[in-house]
Amino acid sequence: MKERNNDIPPIWSYCSRDRLNSAIVSCNAVERSLFTKHQNTSMGGWHQTRTLALCGSAPEYSDSLLGSLTHRFSISLRCLSLKSDEESVLRPEMKADLHCHSHFSDGQHPPQFLMDRAIANHLTHLAITDHDCLLNCSELKIPRGLTLVPGLEISAGWRGMEIHIVGLGIDAESTALNDYVCRQQQLRRDRIVAMDKKLSGQNISGLLEYLQSKPCISWTRSHVAEFLVAEGHAKDMQRAFKRFLRPGGSAFVAAQWPEMDEAIAAIQQASGIAVLAHPGRYGLTRSKLGRLMDDFQHSGGDAAEVSYGSINPVQQSTLTTMVQERGLYASAGSDFHSADRQWTDIGKFPGLGSAAAKDAIWAHPKWHFD
Repeated sequence: MKERNNDIPPIWSYCSRDRLNSAIVSCNAVERSLFTKHQNTSMGGWHQTRTLALCGSAPEYSDSLLGSLTHRFSISLRCLSLKSDEESVLRPEMKADLHCHSHFSDGQHPPQFLMDRAIANHLTHLAITDHDCLLNCSELKIPRGLTLVPGLEISAGWRGMEIHIVGLGIDAESTALNDYVCRQQQLRRDRIVAMDKKLSGQNISGLLEYLQSKPCISWTRSHVAEFLVAEGHAKDMQRAFKRFLRPGGSAFVAAQWPEMDEAIAAIQQASGIAVLAHPGRYGLTRSKLGRLMDDFQHSGGDAAEVSYGSINPVQQSTLTTMVQERGLYASAGSDFHSADRQWTDIGKFPGLGSAAAKDAIWAHPKWHFD
């Protein structure tokens, strides 16, 4: 739920709506503090604040600069109203994909591929959200101009069905979250081992050896389907799921995920933002989806995705309305898995739209990736 934070991080800049046209910017680089001054012609005087981002050509101050160094001096401001009934009136241009997968879960590509593709597609922010898997960002070479938002996607239970919750801005060193992810990994492995036993009873062997040869940390049904196709037991992924892996399939094993509120708590204990992933893909009626969102909100959830790959305009409009009715923030992401799927790509999904943009997830008090 949205709450106005009285302890906004100091890198955010404030000015009231009627001050925008008369803003005069100055910088005090000597003190290594980035300040702006906004002249209020209607009230007089100056209002001193900190800038959101500064880029310039002075290398001696590079440690304090939040943006990329350029030959031209420029300042980007995020101005938030001082009035409680006004929201963001100006922010730097942002193009973010906050949901995608690497080969550490059920994606097909390494994280570096995803980041390079994000730059090629002109993104500014990317979250790699592998299933029940924490990415070690310190080992990555993040391209200039791209902000990597730490994230993951957690599988959880809700009223007997599986849902997914994305965690954004997480502290990957959080003990509570790491312990939770370890338990999730064990549940995944136990499930796959049970599937392997069922396949062995059908004279299909080699699944565990196949998975151990892959870079994946999180084992999923998609990996089992890939194995079945590779070994000639199914013509394609769809047939592998239908024959073996869906409820009623000969190798199906039901998941036993922790409840939704536990997943939300684990994300928030790691200073993260809990996002209900692709709500329109659960096959629920609008009334049941409303109950899911209500329960998600009451459990402390922060946001929901209102745009993602393959969503249609009617679905997006419906989700936007439902999110606004519950005071949740709006998020978006491609849910990209593979470049072989021509209908999806990093950053390929409809924009939030003006109705959702005012409550976009980057307005959340915990968001600090501008």
